[in-house]
Amino acid sequence: MSKPRIGIVISTTRQGRFGDKPAAWIRDIAAARGDLDVEIVDLRDYPMPLFDEPVSPAYVPPTNEAAQRWGRKVAELDGFIFVTAEYNRGPPAALKNALDYAYKEFNRKPAAFVGYGGVGGARAVEQLRLIAIELQMAPTRSGVHIGGADFMGMYMQGKTFADLPHLDATAVALLDELSWWAHVLKAAREATVAKAA
Repeated sequence: MSKPRIGIVISTTRQGRFGDKPAAWIRDIAAARGDLDVEIVDLRDYPMPLFDEPVSPAYVPPTNEAAQRWGRKVAELDGFIFVTAEYNRGPPAALKNALDYAYKEFNRKPAAFVGYGGVGGARAVEQLRLIAIELQMAPTRSGVHIGGADFMGMYMQGKTFADLPHLDATAVALLDELSWWAHVLKAAREATVAKAA
């Protein structure tokens, strides 16, 4: 079985976003492990309008071209790390919109979370875990939460992840769980396809 392909999804599309930094950081840690094939997936590359499809993607593929490309990208991945800001106690609208534009492509795949902001994005991550369950995903328990002084130190004071080595342990825990689930669910999906053939 090939290594699971993991998409590291940057949740925001706005100028001056912080999400590029934790996305690159978790990508580098994950790539160094050797058990996952990781790539950054930037929602800027999929400029989907606010969801306006006549039927849910659970039943009919979307008509929007960017959404179709997004669905194909999601389908080729075996799991996800959502790098998310917290806006008004929830996930950014761009990410929620992207999640609404696909369904079957997310099914039976693990989801892990790197949150950042005042409380480490914890409230956004909590909502995303519920959304992931509705998409028939397997959200993992361990996550990375970059909050308070750590977030402000990087966002406003020029600190880097090298200045915050305590976050590395949370990244390892996140990736250990994600890897286990990604391997198990990939094997199960492939066995289901083989059985149906």
